[in-house]
Amino acid sequence: MYAVIETGGKQYRVEVGTELEVELLEVEPGQEITLERVLLVADGAEAAIGRPVVEGATVSATVLRNDRAAKVISFKYKPKARRRVKKGHRQEQTVLRITDVVLNGKSAAAEARLAAEARKTERQRLEEVAATQAAADAALAATLAAKAAEAAPAEAPEPKKASPRAAKAAATKAAAPKAATADAAAKPKRTRAAKKED
Repeated sequence: MYAVIETGGKQYRVEVGTELEVELLEVEPGQEITLERVLLVADGAEAAIGRPVVEGATVSATVLRNDRAAKVISFKYKPKARRRVKKGHRQEQTVLRITDVVLNGKSAAAEARLAAEARKTERQRLEEVAATQAAADAALAATLAAKAAEAAPAEAPEPKKASPRAAKAAATKAAAPKAATADAAAKPKRTRAAKKED
């Protein structure tokens, strides 16, 4: 649904969510305003044309800020007369965001919300179902773990004792590095002169 509105002597085509710059209005930023000069409202194949305005149609907007437009340069020049006049002008304006278009109680914002909900993708629906299922599975796993803890015997099994053969092998491994370092310490270091003689 879209509408054609008139403000500041100009006409604008607007929809819900449109941001437009209009001639300066006496309003504060953040304020909600209603534009009642609605010249046309179209919804799909149907259109209501005003003579001059559409009865029962309103456009709501939020004031974002009061601003100034880009500078326009006016330069007047007459050759051979030494006449040059340069002026700059920045028009003051109000920036609006359209929040709703209403025609005879039918709201464009409400229709947009319903359409957004209907456009939920299949993937989003599947993700929601998967998240619900995962939460249910986690609750079931916690319940089963609690039941298993209650049914388990109170005494913990004793750790196995190492066999004598395994104990002897561990002692041999621990002693082997010490013997290797003792042999290295006992062996004298050879100097370069001794190596040359060989």
